Amino acid sequence: MLEKTFDPKSVEPRLYEMWETSGAFKPTDKEGAESFSIVIPPPNVTGSLHIGHALNNTLQDVLIRFERMRGKAALWLPGTDHAGIATQMVVERQLAAAGQQSRRDMGREAFVQKVWDWKAESGGTIVGQLRRLGASCDWSRERFTLDEGLSAAVRKVFVQLHKEGLIYRDKRLVNWDPYFQTAISDLEVEQKEVDGAYYHFAYPLADGLTYQHPVKDEEGNETFETRDYIVVATTRPETMLGDTAVAVHPDDERYKGLVGKEVVLPIVGRRIPIVADEYADPAKGSGAVKITPAHDFNDFQVGKRHNLQSLSILDGEARIVPSYFNAPEYKDIPDNLRGLDRFAARKAIIAEMENLGLLKEIEKTRHMVPHGDRSGVVIEPYLTDQWYVNAGELAKDALAAVEDGRTVFEPKNWEKTYFEWLKNIEPWCVSRQLWWGHRIPAWFGPPLEADNPDRFAGKIFVGEDQDEILKQAKDYYGNIPISFGNTFTAFRQNGVITAVELRQDEDVLDTWFSSALWPFSTMGWPEQTKDLERFYPTHTLITGFDIIFFWVARMMMMGLHFTGKAPFERVFINALVRDDKGQKMSKSKGNVMDPLVLIDEFGADALRFTMTAMSGQGRDIKLAKQRIEGYRNFGTKLWNAARFAQMNECAHVEDFDPANVKLTLSRWIRGEVQKTVQAVTTALEACAFDDAASALYKFVWNVVCDWYLELAKPILNGDDEAAKAEIRATTAWVLDQCLILLHPVMPFITEELWDKTANGARPNHLIVQTWPEFKGDWIDASADDEINWLIDLISEVRSIRSEMNVPGSARAPLSLTGASSVTKARLETHRDLILFLGRLSEVSVSETAQAGSVPFVSAEATAHLAIAEFIDLKAEEARLLKDIAAFDKSIDGTRRKLDNPEFVKKAPEEVIEENRERLAEAEGGKAKLAAALERLKAAL
Repeated sequence: MLEKTFDPKSVEPRLYEMWETSGAFKPTDKEGAESFSIVIPPPNVTGSLHIGHALNNTLQDVLIRFERMRGKAALWLPGTDHAGIATQMVVERQLAAAGQQSRRDMGREAFVQKVWDWKAESGGTIVGQLRRLGASCDWSRERFTLDEGLSAAVRKVFVQLHKEGLIYRDKRLVNWDPYFQTAISDLEVEQKEVDGAYYHFAYPLADGLTYQHPVKDEEGNETFETRDYIVVATTRPETMLGDTAVAVHPDDERYKGLVGKEVVLPIVGRRIPIVADEYADPAKGSGAVKITPAHDFNDFQVGKRHNLQSLSILDGEARIVPSYFNAPEYKDIPDNLRGLDRFAARKAIIAEMENLGLLKEIEKTRHMVPHGDRSGVVIEPYLTDQWYVNAGELAKDALAAVEDGRTVFEPKNWEKTYFEWLKNIEPWCVSRQLWWGHRIPAWFGPPLEADNPDRFAGKIFVGEDQDEILKQAKDYYGNIPISFGNTFTAFRQNGVITAVELRQDEDVLDTWFSSALWPFSTMGWPEQTKDLERFYPTHTLITGFDIIFFWVARMMMMGLHFTGKAPFERVFINALVRDDKGQKMSKSKGNVMDPLVLIDEFGADALRFTMTAMSGQGRDIKLAKQRIEGYRNFGTKLWNAARFAQMNECAHVEDFDPANVKLTLSRWIRGEVQKTVQAVTTALEACAFDDAASALYKFVWNVVCDWYLELAKPILNGDDEAAKAEIRATTAWVLDQCLILLHPVMPFITEELWDKTANGARPNHLIVQTWPEFKGDWIDASADDEINWLIDLISEVRSIRSEMNVPGSARAPLSLTGASSVTKARLETHRDLILFLGRLSEVSVSETAQAGSVPFVSAEATAHLAIAEFIDLKAEEARLLKDIAAFDKSIDGTRRKLDNPEFVKKAPEEVIEENRERLAEAEGGKAKLAAALERLKAAL
């Protein structure tokens, strides 16, 4: 006999271990089985399960369990990402906390080993947490983005793209993180609004030049004053040391006579030109802007248009160039500023400009400043040599694959986001100044010319291994000794190179570079493996909208370029999980919900069903504990139904065939099973997870528990042994179908019930059972009509009793007028059930309605529930009118808000959505009460 309650804490670990050790997560080897594969969006090796992971992985698991039960060779390939910056940050912090050497002190090799040690001990915690969620990944195929096989794929891709001219080295501005001292992508930059100021500086005109600048007097009249300076404004005064021009708009009459002249850059004394460029906005500030090509992305473009020098005045740690930066262009930077942190330098420069009388104004402001999403420090535009991918070229096939339908997005509106980014894509900077990651397979050799001063002006060799590099180097240098070391050095004799040392690029590749290869590198590419042949392209990718740029688009580019096939047939974009008020979850708000805590409290099944039920396309999930608790109650309802079946000897019958049942109730529930199978199958095929959950909930709770089992009780308690045997067998079969259909969403409780109710008749576990299919039509129209008539009649009686506050102990009479012979026969057949379930004193057919009755329609007849003797009709009318008035007040207030353009414009989206939901609920509540009032009036 089943225990009284289901205990997730004891059951879930036991069942998961059983599934995994039995090989149930592996794709079937059955010949002819259709392949269906999903690759997991690899979580960071540093990560732990958050609520977004819970949603994303639940939906993947629902889909893979569903397709596995349909007999497909279903592979869900798991793994983790090495997460370059995040992992290096974790280990560096641990070293600092332990008082150990910094990574630079211990050296690259020792530090990387430390990271591997950390991964072996602490990395991959999230993998165990995914098991707690019930994720049925094939862990035997688990991959890591730094696995040797994946590393080989990365090297091959880099080398091939380089040979094709699609990877190249260039000096460009990048987003530079001074904390990690590495380039980061635009997508890893967070814009934060902070307090700041515009500092208005006067730049003196060179050679004693003056001009007439328009100003307004105290009365507002325009006049002119003679100026020997131009005013520029900046929020980053420290960058002025690298200014190489001042720009004015070509149509700005104030400065037309100054274009081509020069100003003297204060503090450093360098003469810089005044250029005409449309980037300068005449209506903003003074209309003149300082141009610092090496420290501003817009200025960089201006510099290219006017052939300006790009002068970097910050080093990798965002300090003003230290004294060892001794190139001629730095000679004028004052010694007292060299080596200062950028913010200390800012204060010093402001003070100096004030001392010089050149600080004209400090204008306080709040403005957006870029920050590193990992480090939290202010990001600097920085001019460096980096490796770039020609993403624009690779994007062409990725665009075409979605445009022609080879890959579809669901919901479809996300295609627009994908298209807009790919059509405006910039070169992809793929090098990172880190030590943890895929080291770039490029080696630098010395130039053949002995006097070349540029340390990167030598030869670059790109190859998959040192043998390939050695061959290239010999082709370049000739037959001389070549070694690999930490420098690139030429050993010369009489000006002739006699030996060289090559140095590998210090940088690693952007983490997203290796992740872009994930769908095919994890299958064994570049080797033509059985997995690659069988499971690539994958079928469905389930992921969040926030990594369409980071990951989805890049996988499409790489997959198409290297395999000729789009990596996915379908990309399903799941929603964002918010709190119950619609706000984004964050630690600072204190509204984060930890899925592991929720699993401890409610069980994995309840959380999974909540995620599935609320995952409707195109809307965010408002998650509240009450929802999860409600779906735990749903599991309890199922458990109690199974206990009821056991107590009534409803056991699995091996040769039971639903096609042969005779009773009306059996034929009706058989049809309901078929309808539900069709609805759930259609929904899951379309990734309409919420529709599937809705169909399951309605079937299990409403159809099976609320009605079928209630309608079956009289038969089970009766004396007709044949009918009793059929209902027992049918009930056992129906519950089996419930377990099979629910298994993808609620795997633990369904597996436990499957095993505990087997009675030795089932050799296999539920996870490997076959999804129901119907070769014939089991929907019986006559049985449907009769049982649905009965359900509708009882439901209306219950509804009226509830609406009119009829006491639960009251037994009111029910009469039907205008009843057909069919209805009369049904009343006789089901009289006892109608009396019991409707809490009625009698059921009759009459010509007229009893006084004080509330009418409702039942098929062709009109039913009358006599309630006047049990309630005060006038008082009930007053209550309904009062409640309707309360709804009117709520509706009016909410509608006024939503009709107010200012409210809609200024209110957060979650507040607007909350008001729309409140309005819909109030209107629905009012409509229900209004209908009840109309019925009540008939009884008055």
